[in-house]
Amino acid sequence: MFGLFFLILLTPGVSEFLCTSSDLEMSYTFCDSTAHAFTFNLTPCSTINKPVWNATLTWIPRSDLTFLKIVFNVWYEGAKALHWKEILCSGADDKYSVCAILKGETITAEFDIKGARITFPKGDYNIILQGFSDDSENNMIICLNFTMIVKQDTF
Repeated sequence: MFGLFFLILLTPGVSEFLCTSSDLEMSYTFCDSTAHAFTFNLTPCSTINKPVWNATLTWIPRSDLTFLKIVFNVWYEGAKALHWKEILCSGADDKYSVCAILKGETITAEFDIKGARITFPKGDYNIILQGFSDDSENNMIICLNFTMIVKQDTF
């Protein structure tokens, strides 16, 4: 089954249903109270026998991206399952095309999410993705709160 989730110029605080299939449901909210110029597509909308999810992203950041730190937290059935931090842009020898984008410029990127190789047990997942323009995590430039419901075990 083909699935897709899509965000664009979204209203903050309102939960949006993004994706549904026989084995997966996804929705999101923004963590802050500001509307964002942001789109994200993910295919397929399934956790069964899918080694890679294909993603496309379009975003107009509210600040320069000379420095970008991503913090990714996942909870499964209310318990913290993953905490990951990565500096994507440091201002020197950056390997990602989003680095050095200025406030108001449009970022467009296509990439694969290989985490889909993970077997997700049936249950409720809460995923928080935060982006910061400083290493101290004081200046958050984006925050997304995804809810993922895996409807059946794959094993």
